Amino acid sequence: MSSRDAAVAADDSSGIVSLYQSEKKIYAKGVSGWFNQWRWAMVWATQLVFYGLPWLTINDRQAMLFDLGARRFYIFNLVLYPQDLIYLTGLLVISALSLFLFTAVAGRLWCGYACPQTVYTEIFMWVERRIEGDRIARMRLDKGPWSIAKIFRKTAKHAVWITIGLWTGFTFVGYFTPIRELLGAVGSWALGPWELFWVLFYGFATYGNAGWMREQVCKYMCPYARFQSAMFDRDTLIVTYDGARGEHRGSRRRSEALAQYRAKGLGDCIDCGLCVQVCPTGIDIRDGLQYECISCSACIDVCDSVMEKMNYPRGLIRYSTQNGMDQKLSRSAMFRRVRRPRVLVYTAVLVAIGTGMLWALLVRPSFKVDVVRDRGAMARQVGQGQIENVYGLQIMNATEHDQQYVLKVEGMAGARIVSDAQVVVDAAGARWVPVRVQVPPDAVAAGSHPITFVISKQGASQDEVVEKSVFLVPR
Repeated sequence: MSSRDAAVAADDSSGIVSLYQSEKKIYAKGVSGWFNQWRWAMVWATQLVFYGLPWLTINDRQAMLFDLGARRFYIFNLVLYPQDLIYLTGLLVISALSLFLFTAVAGRLWCGYACPQTVYTEIFMWVERRIEGDRIARMRLDKGPWSIAKIFRKTAKHAVWITIGLWTGFTFVGYFTPIRELLGAVGSWALGPWELFWVLFYGFATYGNAGWMREQVCKYMCPYARFQSAMFDRDTLIVTYDGARGEHRGSRRRSEALAQYRAKGLGDCIDCGLCVQVCPTGIDIRDGLQYECISCSACIDVCDSVMEKMNYPRGLIRYSTQNGMDQKLSRSAMFRRVRRPRVLVYTAVLVAIGTGMLWALLVRPSFKVDVVRDRGAMARQVGQGQIENVYGLQIMNATEHDQQYVLKVEGMAGARIVSDAQVVVDAAGARWVPVRVQVPPDAVAAGSHPITFVISKQGASQDEVVEKSVFLVPR
């Protein structure tokens, strides 16, 4: 063989590098402990609110309903209109600032305990463990050949998952379509095309995200994992492994005394690997802070249980800060560092915006008014030379009782309303009212003149809305 042929043969034997490598399936082991109880308490709390809220009634209607068709949002005793979008903006700002604040103080607590992806993954994993068994049993089932028992378990698991997903989608749509009407439509097979689409969409999104994608949503799809480092600092409370105490790792007998394994240069970590087995994202917390860590604390619970069995102190893996680990700070010293500039600024801004939004809701008028000039006729001269402008007033009743309103016009000498100056608007309704305003012919000069409409609720003059407009006098 020539040297050229040998080179070609060597090239042919080189391996192929794939640009995409599928990840191994993560079989998270079940865990029990103090943090697991908190996690399940949050699962129960969030799901009781989510699934139960649409069924609550108040004032003979659904307590929480976003009626897009009627353009009204019912939130308990509040009736909001699209013009109240500022409150939604304030709520989003408060949510973002709260996330920034909690992340700066205690890392990804939202991800580990209250994020919908975490909550539904926890529910789906519980179903999986109940039907297929814990980690080893599931691994054996997946590797084993197909059998009647395997088909039954897989079918049962996915049937329960799909049921949970569809009920989740149904509940979500129930916030936008009255849920009792929606249930009746489902029972009579009369579900509208859009309701059907969104029930299926959100149902199978829940099924896919929590049943199949799981940690991939947290690692690759969620942007929070990517920009969390901008909100972390060395005094942020995170799940940490105490390397100074745990290293070097190594197995040993439970009966082995402290002096014996210390003499071998071993730390408290027995290298059991349970912290990796219980991790829902499959990381090794002993490798340090990683963006995949969602601070679920499963590794803390399982490590504490191992330390108890070995008669070692708990806390080899614990909530701490980087400065706390490096400087051996006490718990009280770490908590004192919470009062740092970043946290104080977030808190001050959050309190200011929250207080302002609460005040705005408390002083919010019970009705809203929009004024639109009639574009068909800029101005016209009517009987006895009177100059008339026509306006359209949209009055939106934000209460759940029929209301009567009184209309007045001010700001221009001689201006008066010649149409009906009293209007009745149905409960939580909106009504367009044509309003004709006239002035004497010689009262004002030609041109544009500012006027104001004063709309007050009958019998409650202090509850009024003032809207500006203009009156045009032709030349």
